[in-house]
Parts: sequence; structure tokens; C-alpha cells
Amino acid sequence: MNTNLTGTVVAVEANFYRVRLDVELAKACGHSQLLCVRRARLKKIGQQVYVGDRVTVEEPDWQGLRGAIAHVELRYNLLDRPPIANVDRVLLVFALTDPELDPFQLSRFLVNIAASGLPAIICLNKCDLISDEQAIYWLDRLHTWGYDAMAISTYMGKGIELLKDKIAQGVTIISGPSGVGKSSLINLLIPGSEIRVGSVSQRVGLGRHTTRHVELFELSDRGFLADSPGFTQPTLTCEPANLAKCFPEAQRLLITESCQFYDCWHLDEPGCVVRGDWERYTHYCQFLGEVETHSSKKSASSAPETSLKSKAIAGGKVQQEPKLLKKRHRRQSRRFEHQNLDALYQEDDL
Repeated sequence: MNTNLTGTVVAVEANFYRVRLDVELAKACGHSQLLCVRRARLKKIGQQVYVGDRVTVEEPDWQGLRGAIAHVELRYNLLDRPPIANVDRVLLVFALTDPELDPFQLSRFLVNIAASGLPAIICLNKCDLISDEQAIYWLDRLHTWGYDAMAISTYMGKGIELLKDKIAQGVTIISGPSGVGKSSLINLLIPGSEIRVGSVSQRVGLGRHTTRHVELFELSDRGFLADSPGFTQPTLTCEPANLAKCFPEAQRLLITESCQFYDCWHLDEPGCVVRGDWERYTHYCQFLGEVETHSSKKSASSAPETSLKSKAIAGGKVQQEPKLLKKRHRRQSRRFEHQNLDALYQEDDL
């Protein structure tokens, strides 16, 4: 059997990586996962390995179920928070109640997802705790924003089978604030995953954080679901000029007409077709101030010096190697010391 195997990194644990082998290879060798280390060569060139990476594993030890990651395939995307590669879509989960749905918070998540360039599937959980009229109200409201959402109930199992069909292939990352039922949803989508479920704080009305790290769970032979640590206020990092592209309402207005100025930020500029009374325009104005501040801080900070250097190797090829740190403990050369002493003597003569 070929000792070079391919698979997907499903978890990172300290300096070890759990790799889920491709289905055909797993059937051939009788094992689905290997606990791997990263080759020293990859460390030397600064090649990081993230959850979601497609990798090649060498020298598998089938008795100890271990191996070594020797190559990382080219990624088509990489998220910073949480750090995960090759994501196909985001499953955004919010609760219709307990905790109450906050339109501003929901808008922030949607803009952050749009800025990443990923499509979103929106699930509004806990529809069993409110009336059908209230659930329809929120679905219609999101439709006016430009999104198609679905009402689900992890308690009743409503909408779960339809959701499974939508995320059966590729890598889906589940996101949303704490306490909305993400862990309960994962337990329904992947029976046996046994994700710890937390409750909503009665004092502050917010969910308690239960997810501590990023991990891929196998949905099917061709699909994975990634659980991400819950956070209530994701940071907006898109460029100010691109913020309007993250609002479907603004995009609809720009399809039929154009602003007077091509670099219009849709605030006080004359001839702006975006500025108006659509519901989330106030969200846009507030978010614009945030991304402007973030962009200014980013521009002010100098780019960090690269830690790699180029080195010529056999065959006329060039490879990247890490720069060695300067040895601060090394004493100065005797010639340099003598030059300093001569300068001191000259000063005394003067």
C-alpha cells in the first residue's frame, strides 16, 4: 500500500494534528484517523497547519495510529477567527427567544460573514417557544434585509432534516452568539458527538460559553461541520469602501442607479442613492465608523519584518528558511574593543 496518504485536519491538539483520512483510503487500511506531527521541514519554512487543511501524511504507523504531515495543499480560504481553512459556508444560528433576538447583533454577524466572502445559511432556533406569527414576522423581516432564513427547533427536531441536506457536502462552520443552541444543534446533526450544552444565564440573559476550541465533525462521507467558540460581538475588519457591499439592501439600490461620486461612502455626499430610510441604514453608519477606526489603526501600524530568508539549493531552486535570531550574548570583537579604547584615549588627550 502507498505510504503517502491524504486527508483533512479535523483537530489541532497542542503540537499534534488529528487527520481524517479520505474515505477510500480509510476503507482500504481499516482506520479512519491518524494522530500526526508536523515534519521539521514544514516548521523550518514556517508552514502552519490549521483545522480544515488538506494534507499528505507520510510513514503511517498503523499500530500506534500515528503519522507525519509532509505537505499542506494550497488553501482556497483561511479564516482568522476561528482559525480554519477551506470553509465552504457559514451556518449562522440565532435564537428567536431566550435570549431575545437582537437585530443589531444579528446584523453585525451577517456583515462579518459577507466580508469574508462566504455564503450564509441562517437558522432561527427555538421557534417552539414563540407563536407561529412571531416566527413568520422575523422570517419576513430578514427577507426584507435580503436573506432567506429558516425557523428550526432543536427541542422538537423541526427543520433538522432539511438543514442536513443543505450542508451535506463541503466544510460548514457554525457560528452565532452563545446560548442560542449551537451545541444542541450539532448533537442533532451528528448523533454521538456529545457536545457539552450550556444554559442561558438568568441574570444577564446571555448564553454561557461552552465551546473551547475548533474541531471538524464528520457529517457524511463528503461533509464536515466545524464548531467555533461563541462570541457576542465579532470584530468588523472589512475596508470602509467595501462595507456597502456587505448589505444586500444597498446592493439592490446600486443595481438600478449609481451614486454621483464613484468613491461615495453613502453618508452626506450629494447624489447618493444608498442613503435612505431602509431599516439597516443606521447599522451601516455605525459599522462604517468602526471599520474606519480599524482601518486607520491598521495603516498606522508598520508591517512586521519577515522572519524568512531565501536560500539557494541544488538544482537552481530557492527555498525559504527562518532567519536566525542574533546572539545577544556574544561579546564584541577585540578589534571593535580596541577602536573604542583608542577613541577614549584621544578624548583624554584633548
